[in-house]
Amino acid sequence: MQQRQLGKTGPLTAALGLGCMGMSGMYGPVDEEEGIATIHAAMDAGIVLLDTGDFYGMGHNEMLIGRALKGKNRDQVQISVKFGALRDPANGWGGYDARPAAVRNFVAYTLKRLGVDYIDIYRPARLDPNVPIEDTMGAISRLIEEGYVRHAGLSEVGADTIRRAAAVTPVSDLQIEYSLISRSLEAEILPACRELGIGITAYGVLSRGLISGHWSADRAMGKGDFRSSAPRFSGDNLTHNLALVDTLRSIAQDKGVTVAQLAIAWVMSRGEDIVPLIGARSRTRLAESLGAVEIKLSEAELARIEQAVPADAAAGERYQPAQMAHMDSEKRGHA
Repeated sequence: MQQRQLGKTGPLTAALGLGCMGMSGMYGPVDEEEGIATIHAAMDAGIVLLDTGDFYGMGHNEMLIGRALKGKNRDQVQISVKFGALRDPANGWGGYDARPAAVRNFVAYTLKRLGVDYIDIYRPARLDPNVPIEDTMGAISRLIEEGYVRHAGLSEVGADTIRRAAAVTPVSDLQIEYSLISRSLEAEILPACRELGIGITAYGVLSRGLISGHWSADRAMGKGDFRSSAPRFSGDNLTHNLALVDTLRSIAQDKGVTVAQLAIAWVMSRGEDIVPLIGARSRTRLAESLGAVEIKLSEAELARIEQAVPADAAAGERYQPAQMAHMDSEKRGHA
């Protein structure tokens, strides 16, 4: 597995990371044993970074990873955790809490659920509008001093917030959605990160399966699959977006790769400071995604991809309006 440096202060990691959210019901019913087998297969393939959130399945995802790591060498993996999103008993969302006292509370529960004594990268899932980012990052900095956390990260915040956070404590990476059809970070956020030496962990590289080449207009979504209300998966937006995938399919066929591999390889081509997080929930999808590491895209191929899917080509927003309103990273425009 190729290696990439996660920012100037972050860890050296594999060129791909594994996003584990989908293993805890966010995309509908799950097979826990297959999820654990997928984590093990990823580790065997050289993937080091496992990404989770303490609110994925209300702690289920962390406990699943804890089971997968039982008996494994802790130093073989890097665990990235997002915190701060509040949940309710009906699986609803209740805003964010990134107060210093809450940060310490969240990390205590995370360490217990994972069964580890430190977190490699700890980050607020979103900017808490009621708490200065300096306070949140100061709390993470104290956890680093105490040995409970190794590196501070950020997620879905804009350039101004990134600069303010980095003035408090070194930031290893910004986690943000980045794909062929989600490119708003390119205008201000990516340049700011590069100026400050902050890496990017890119999630949604297949736009939650939309540009994987496996999605169809008549696909039924299971109970609890949040994509059923996502604008890009709805009505005319879906028809438009799947037409974009068809243009990618012809390029992929000419290259002798799958659409998913082409889309992941495109994200990897955007810079050595970018680590795509693949959201495979099965060993089959994992194996397909791993094939992207070996793909080299020529300038002509990159130009053809850009022509097929321009930066503003997608129809529909990433999230529902209420969720978009929480996105500090989208203040200056939507992807």
